[in-house]
Amino acid sequence: QVQLMESGGGLVQPGGSLSLSCADSGSEVLIAMGWYRQAPGKERELVARITSNGSTNYAASVKGRFTIARDNAKNTVYLLMKRLKPEDTAVYYCNAERLVAAETLSYWGQGTQVTVSS
Repeated sequence: QVQLMESGGGLVQPGGSLSLSCADSGSEVLIAMGWYRQAPGKERELVARITSNGSTNYAASVKGRFTIARDNAKNTVYLLMKRLKPEDTAVYYCNAERLVAAETLSYWGQGTQVTVSS
């Protein structure tokens, strides 16, 4: 069973920085990992994604401010967030896409709260 353990959320002032970590204990073939977020009253949206070969993509709203990175040795993916804005406030979820029996399955962490406020 894939387990994604997130850490690093919290309260930060506008313009500040915060880092999130997601430790992945899954063993199936990894396609990609990503970070999604969901603000109150809004749908969950992709923030950043990194494939198994290192290709990345970002939501337009975070491009240039957020960086996704992966440490293969630690099976951990990070989201480095800079110049945070109040609109970045949301629950952030780690996601892993894995190939299981020729099917792509999506796994989720429990979520970590990020609040940007003065």
